[in-house]
Amino acid sequence: MFYIYLGILAIVLALTVWELFDTKKLSMQITAAMVIMPLLLRLLMIK
Repeated sequence: MFYIYLGILAIVLALTVWELFDTKKLSMQITAAMVIMPLLLRLLMIK
């Protein structure tokens, strides 16, 4: 179950990074960057 969670988390993180580089709107890039940080920390299991 834990590995399924990490897989889903990795997919969401990858889509968020893709959105960060795909969009041209600065506010969306800032929002994506703010979302990436907690997802990355959770994926690396850093609390």
